[in-house]
Amino acid sequence: MNKTVLKNFATSARNELIKKVEARALKIGITEESIKKAQFESSDAIYIDGKQLSLTEKKQRDKLIRRIREIGFKNVVEEVAYTWFNRFIALRFMEVNNYLPTKVRVLSSSEPGNPEPDIIKEALSVDLDIDKELVYDLKLNNKTEELFKYMVVKQCNDLNKYLSFMFETIEDYKEILFPEGLLAKESFLREMTDVTAIPESDWEQVEIIGWLYQYYIAEEKARVFREKEKHKKEEIPYVSQLFTPDWIVRYMVQNSLGRYWLELHPEDSELASNWEFYIEGTHQTSSASEDSISQLKSKINVEEIKCIDPAMGSGHVLVYMFDVLYQIYTKRGYIGREIPKLIIENNLFGLDIDDRATQLACFAVVMKAMEYNPRFLRNIERNGLNLNLISIQETNNLSERDISFIAGEEKGVNFTKVKQYVSQFLDAKIFGSLIRVHDSCLNFLKKRLSEINGTVVDNLFDVPLQSKIIALLPSLIQQTEIMRTKFDILVTNPPYIGSGRMNNQLNAFLRENYPDSKDDTCTAFMETDYLKEQGLMGMVNQNSWMFLSSYEQLRHKIIKHANVLSMFHLGSRAFEEIDGEVVQTTAFVIKNSDEAFGGEGTYVRLVDFKDPSEKELKALDALHHPGVDYRFNAALASFESLPCMPICYWISDDIRRLYKYKLIGADYELKEGVGTRNDPEFLRCFWEVSIEKIGREARWILTDKAGANRKWYMGFTYVMDWENDGYRIRNYRNPDGSLKSRPQNTQFLYKQGVTWGKVGSGKPSFRWRPEGYGFNDAAPTIFGTDSILLLGELNSKPFEKVLKIQGETINLTTGVVKNVPNLINEKIDQEFLAQKIKLCVEISKTDWDFFETSIEFKRHPFLEFSTKGIRLKDVFLKWCLFTEEQFNQLKDSEESLNKLFIDTYQLNELTPEVADEDISIRKANGVRDVKALVSYAVGCMFGRYSLDEEGIVFAGGNFESERYKTFVVDQDNIVPILSDEYFEDDIVSRFVEFVSVSFGEETLRENLEFIADTLGKKDSETPREAIRRYLLNDFFKDHLQTYKKKPIYWLFTSGKQKAFNCLIYMHRYDKTTLSRIRTDYVHELQMRYDAEKKSLLSVIEGDGTAREVSAAKKDLKTLELKIVELKDYEEVLHHMADQQIEIDLDDGVDVNFGKFETLLAKRG
Repeated sequence: MNKTVLKNFATSARNELIKKVEARALKIGITEESIKKAQFESSDAIYIDGKQLSLTEKKQRDKLIRRIREIGFKNVVEEVAYTWFNRFIALRFMEVNNYLPTKVRVLSSSEPGNPEPDIIKEALSVDLDIDKELVYDLKLNNKTEELFKYMVVKQCNDLNKYLSFMFETIEDYKEILFPEGLLAKESFLREMTDVTAIPESDWEQVEIIGWLYQYYIAEEKARVFREKEKHKKEEIPYVSQLFTPDWIVRYMVQNSLGRYWLELHPEDSELASNWEFYIEGTHQTSSASEDSISQLKSKINVEEIKCIDPAMGSGHVLVYMFDVLYQIYTKRGYIGREIPKLIIENNLFGLDIDDRATQLACFAVVMKAMEYNPRFLRNIERNGLNLNLISIQETNNLSERDISFIAGEEKGVNFTKVKQYVSQFLDAKIFGSLIRVHDSCLNFLKKRLSEINGTVVDNLFDVPLQSKIIALLPSLIQQTEIMRTKFDILVTNPPYIGSGRMNNQLNAFLRENYPDSKDDTCTAFMETDYLKEQGLMGMVNQNSWMFLSSYEQLRHKIIKHANVLSMFHLGSRAFEEIDGEVVQTTAFVIKNSDEAFGGEGTYVRLVDFKDPSEKELKALDALHHPGVDYRFNAALASFESLPCMPICYWISDDIRRLYKYKLIGADYELKEGVGTRNDPEFLRCFWEVSIEKIGREARWILTDKAGANRKWYMGFTYVMDWENDGYRIRNYRNPDGSLKSRPQNTQFLYKQGVTWGKVGSGKPSFRWRPEGYGFNDAAPTIFGTDSILLLGELNSKPFEKVLKIQGETINLTTGVVKNVPNLINEKIDQEFLAQKIKLCVEISKTDWDFFETSIEFKRHPFLEFSTKGIRLKDVFLKWCLFTEEQFNQLKDSEESLNKLFIDTYQLNELTPEVADEDISIRKANGVRDVKALVSYAVGCMFGRYSLDEEGIVFAGGNFESERYKTFVVDQDNIVPILSDEYFEDDIVSRFVEFVSVSFGEETLRENLEFIADTLGKKDSETPREAIRRYLLNDFFKDHLQTYKKKPIYWLFTSGKQKAFNCLIYMHRYDKTTLSRIRTDYVHELQMRYDAEKKSLLSVIEGDGTAREVSAAKKDLKTLELKIVELKDYEEVLHHMADQQIEIDLDDGVDVNFGKFETLLAKRG
């Protein structure tokens, strides 16, 4: 099954259907903006824009209008589009598998290569309730599209008697919005039936339904996640849908339902031979007596086992439960054709909040029944079918009058009971299966429903009221009955919605009802009340509940009141559709039991395998070969002795012994810094603002915002607005006046400590922050005497091992670090430790400060390692040797520290070696370092740097030209970058001058060749041409990357033809800069282009050779494009220059750059 093809198909199908449904609505006078009234109305028709609508169409249009007024035009269009999508994929599935009662294909032909669907060819003979005269007339007049629509509708109506949940009757308003043009060559229907795109073998697997639904909603889901807002009610169904990989479903069902049956009926143990993920071994047993187990066994037969998926989505789990149940029924001797109905009506239950997913779940289960009994639809027609799969309905639209109608009284005991009952389903489309329902008046409601159904309403105004109640009340009764049932088996992949994305209602609901698991809906599902005592729960959810301190009480409940029978600890990338490290999952089976427990659970650790298919193969390998090093056995009780009771099933006794030492949190203070809650407002990169305004008494202070994964030392890229002791941040408020910012732990500002990045992926990295700096909530810090010694432990292999006890989560919080054992004690050689740490910090700082994004950058390393007259390639060699030596020294020190901890604490399972990729300083890199030299040269041209002084010379304040003697600074702050040397201060000329002054005139030619070759000089280019090409095409891109899209050198460019380009230095900009660009450069260039044009025309019109004329014509064509582009640019530049625009560096690059966006190169 090619998932990429399915995804592309479903996405394009949705977009096509929405457009076609909107087009159909327009034809009947309905748009998002207006609903047209009928121009003329008779007893059997109406006219809209001259088009006649029949009485049936009028009724459908009226229903459509009512629905639009209920939920809005866009929502109705979306609803109709997905309804037809569901119907079409259902029809396709049924026709491929020959499940249609007519045995005639509806969407395709049984003859390969024939584009005409069989139902059109056999329209007059197919076993459907059709108007043969109408069909004959449509065929005769070649109205194929109309005939196709008619036959599809008839087929859907016929299927209503079998699959009413999917196929409403003709009166439904969705028919009038039937999309047109479906038989066109490029339509989604043609793509769906194209066997070269989606082979028919794919349609033989019912899982295709689930995949198509997930991909159908993928664009909307992605849009919502991009917005990073709290989820609205209508968004929750699709943002929380995630189709579970088949192998994970099989693991959960086999080890819950399968295990449950085999523990009761060990004589059926051969069933397990069909279950590839079934975990053999010693079954865990409780203290329940053999007699009680025997009694339970004698009472339970397969028809009594109740299985539920309370977040069923499109039914994937239920479909596989069906397979396992069928095997059990067969083993018990049931007649094959009778089994499907028994399973559906007795065993399978499902809940969801998504109406459309529920449709598909019902369909999938019935199709699974068809797989086992091809006559199942005929059985439904004769005997009906009671499906226990429902989409939970809410009661928000029930008024006091509605409640009175249900209760049969306007006040009194029944009214009060009904009102209480109804209130529990308010916003049920948000809370879904997490609602703990009461059924105090269920019998009364059933009685009232019967009475309401049997009552002929006299009052005309009560007719719609009666219809409304008859439509809703049966659903409420059925969902109550299911939600009050206790189940033997629960298997689900629940919705994942973290507290940060929950809307206010959901957040408050979980805090009140699920206080121990409130941080995510997926963990709240672990605490639902659906399971019987001794029932089994299979679930896949985020693994945060295993480790985070916020779930400590939940873990305590599990340890005391449940038994983890097995777990596949999946980690990241278990789902093909989820990239990256953010979603880390675990699949497990838990027994619900308060009884004393003996035995160990089986845990398979798959977190280190990063490919979904590899995880599956490794899981199977662990089951076939129990001795693999990623399969473990552990008792829940063994976790109680560890801080916060993490489910760390894999740790060794050696690691466990480390916890006899005090924890880091006992000896040190761990604090998070200031949370601005609006970083764009209160933080800048230090190069954005005037350097004169950075300092403890100024507006901006250098602050630690964490950042890259880097050990030992990292400089400070950001500054924070802390003027007047952070007045603006301390008073940053929500619209309601409440404090929005978190100016926390400000007494720790400027203090030294050990810091790290709270959010990140990969291995953790800790570093030293000297005193004098601020810190933000993204850079938690450890404070205390000799805290620097902790760097040795925190950057060591033993720490990595210990940290995993606290979890594989992305957020490395203070709560995680404080619960790590403090290994800096009398056992360790602290003098050796301090010596090595000092060296590591010094090496890392030296590396950091060699790059110009360090505020302590002095000069480019090539100048540090050069002397006049030396060749750059020899300088680069020196630089290579230096960085190699630094790298090796740091690596040796890290390995020495690892060895110190490993030997001191006898952690023989670890080795001290460190991989090169884990050393976080940089070796020399020719391309990177030469590009950095170019950047440094540009900085010298503008006066940011000077060859006469170290470090930043000018970044705001008073500009002093006399500080630039060796290499003269550009006086007007405008450096042109053009395709040729049109100006004296052309950037290539200035760069060549810089190389000559810096490294000597005598080696200039060789040095330019070295630079050009490193930048990728082409064979046809001179060194200067290669350098010009880099500066013209790629320098600004690299500058953006280096400076985090906050450029200090701004590229003014005329556009695609690059007729005019120049750089300016942001810190030297003034309100006359645009005027000077225009008058001193653009106007001059226009005159030069005009002269060039005349010269080319004289060649073309003169006596030149054919080759010369041809070349001149080619050059003229290019030049004319530049002339037009430059003319347009000059007009915009003129307009903006006249405005005398000023900038305030404190506003930052985003604001200031934005003022000139029509003149500047894009930032990507």
